[in-house]
Amino acid sequence: MAKILVTGGCGYIGSHTLVDLIESGYDVISIDDNSRSTKQLLSGVEAITGKRVKNYTVDLCNYDDTIAVFIENPDITGIIHFAAYKAVGESVEKPLLYFENNMFSLINLLKCVQEFKIQQFVFSSSCTVYGNPDVIPVTEQSPIKQAESPYGLTKQIGEQLIQEMAKVSDCKFILLRYFNPVGAHVSSLIGELPLGRPANLVPAITQTAIGKLPQMQVYGTDYDTRDGSCIRDFIHVCDIAHAHTLSIRYLEQGNNKTNCDVFNLGTGNGVTVLEAIKAFESVNNVKLNYVLSPRRAGDVIAIYANNEFAVNNLKWQIKHDINSMMKTAWEWELKLKEAADLTSQQKSELN
Repeated sequence: MAKILVTGGCGYIGSHTLVDLIESGYDVISIDDNSRSTKQLLSGVEAITGKRVKNYTVDLCNYDDTIAVFIENPDITGIIHFAAYKAVGESVEKPLLYFENNMFSLINLLKCVQEFKIQQFVFSSSCTVYGNPDVIPVTEQSPIKQAESPYGLTKQIGEQLIQEMAKVSDCKFILLRYFNPVGAHVSSLIGELPLGRPANLVPAITQTAIGKLPQMQVYGTDYDTRDGSCIRDFIHVCDIAHAHTLSIRYLEQGNNKTNCDVFNLGTGNGVTVLEAIKAFESVNNVKLNYVLSPRRAGDVIAIYANNEFAVNNLKWQIKHDINSMMKTAWEWELKLKEAADLTSQQKSELN
């Protein structure tokens, strides 16, 4: 059983990928310093799979602590690297924070890849590398445009680092440029758990609907789109997670076309922000309190994927539509409220 290291395993996509890897027969460990996550999702992973994943509370920017994990686990064969700061708005306000964290952590991991002769490396990249594309849907050959945010720039630089490394390394790499992961595991045992005010659309929707937020904002209503709001390619987190497992298997089987293959992970369908809100309201029979606001710095106007390369080569099948995304996201939010209410009741009884 191959051992895969997942960085950011306590995070949103990382936790769902742990589940998918375990269910596909892999042994897994996690590195997550929990600076922007909690170990709560690992309990959900255990409830789903019956296996407790060992997490190393390590800051990947610290090389000595990072390499210690590899010394303790010399049988690691592959790495899936999620751990990074990812809030577009915050990156505009704090660019140095993003360059330092996202670059140093990747460089330290690549040093360990070289030192321990790791065989497979899957990088969590983003459609932000395409900037504001001239033509949509974007393919893997679409031009890399000027990044719209420091976050996007860290993904572009990260890809360049890996591509240079791939020229001289025995390790095989995959760059997964995914679009907008949303939704939650169908069990409602794991899902998106942002710390503080959510920066992504769907948790903002669910937290507004549940009453955690008084209302949400739709940033920009005057874009050149069918309803004036931004267009995104929303993809269910479980579909994204499975693509990572397929990527590891693809490299294990030697199916890679180059030392560094690139795949777009999206549904291929563009959905506006306002359409996403309407889908949530419709499938869950919930009215959402939102206001129309000015554009937000760093936002791309419209982007969605051509996913044929991933579908044909990874044998990737998309199982969830926008209604499933919004339904599972809401069920997860309801589950969180149920747990919070139970905790509150127990505290009240103790007092």
